[in-house]
Amino acid sequence: MRNGRSKLAVLAAIPLLATACGGGGDAAGDGADGGGGGDLSAQLTGAGASFPDPLFQDWIYEYSNGVQPGVSVNYQSVGSGAGVEQFLEQTVDFGSSEEFLGEEDLAAAAEARGCEAVQFPVVFGAVVIALSNPDLDGLVLDAETLAGIYSTEITTFDDPAIAELNPDMDLPSDEIIPVHRSDSSGTTYVFSHYLTTEVESWADEYGEGKELDWADGLVGGQQNDGVAQGITQNPGGLGYVNQSFAQEADLAVAHIVNEDGTPIEPTLESTIAATGEAEIPDNFQFSIDNIGGEGYPIAGSNWIFTYTCGYDQANADAIIDFWTWALTDQGAQDLAGELGYAPLNEELTERVITELERTNAENGGGDAEAGAEEDAEATE
Repeated sequence: MRNGRSKLAVLAAIPLLATACGGGGDAAGDGADGGGGGDLSAQLTGAGASFPDPLFQDWIYEYSNGVQPGVSVNYQSVGSGAGVEQFLEQTVDFGSSEEFLGEEDLAAAAEARGCEAVQFPVVFGAVVIALSNPDLDGLVLDAETLAGIYSTEITTFDDPAIAELNPDMDLPSDEIIPVHRSDSSGTTYVFSHYLTTEVESWADEYGEGKELDWADGLVGGQQNDGVAQGITQNPGGLGYVNQSFAQEADLAVAHIVNEDGTPIEPTLESTIAATGEAEIPDNFQFSIDNIGGEGYPIAGSNWIFTYTCGYDQANADAIIDFWTWALTDQGAQDLAGELGYAPLNEELTERVITELERTNAENGGGDAEAGAEEDAEATE
């Protein structure tokens, strides 16, 4: 089915925390009522993944207009790689990526800042295979055929491997034009991680990462919207994008065969089913692999990165309050569902908020210590 459906009934069945517990106190209540009255004042900047950008922009608008009018949040959709880079360079208040920070990045962050980084997931989403030809909506593909398409071994839609998966579909002989991200991308990481875990030949030749050495002849696009444009502008276009971008562009989407051999349509329900199978450790470093049942198999999460020191307290309070509101307010979660993003469950939300509240929790170190010294000198 093209253009997705709002699955608010599914969201309503997922228990959420009743109130926010960040610096804004009753922020969640204000947000639910559509009122204002917030007492925080801060200007925040964030940068990173385009994967959650449609949702983040809606969240920011609702929060800054109806919950905490004194808080300005500027999120720059520059791609996961650039977001991690800006976070490590400390030019933004928070970073965002579809790949968690590994031990090397965490060590680099601690060395540069003088304190630990904090990372936590805020939303789940599907990476869908979108197509320019509306007659191909519901085309069934699996990991092997996707690997064949992106390695240019499969070049037409009527290839026998695709035809075997779609015996009842009249497949055109059109050339397939694969479109990929040309920037450093968490969406690429989720897609290539899926292929790497499922197809040995792909793992050997291409592997996984935010950037890949793609086969010749593919079309590149900047960020998710650039890939969506590349799909629509090329007859035979096929590419991987976050579900919300496919919905916005009204693109046909493929059904992907999961671990149980079932072709799964990318919907909110099937994304929730996939994330329900993820095992999430205390350090929040995880992937969503080997998805069966009713789960859609190409799913990922978006992580937010902050620091345990170095913020003005007003900014720290605003960071905690904004993300607490986004994770717990029913209106914020409804916005996520309308765009096809799956929320965290109640238990995971509680764990994430505990981690979020470590933001700026350390006394001294890095910029915080320098700022304290400057304040002391000013007082003298």
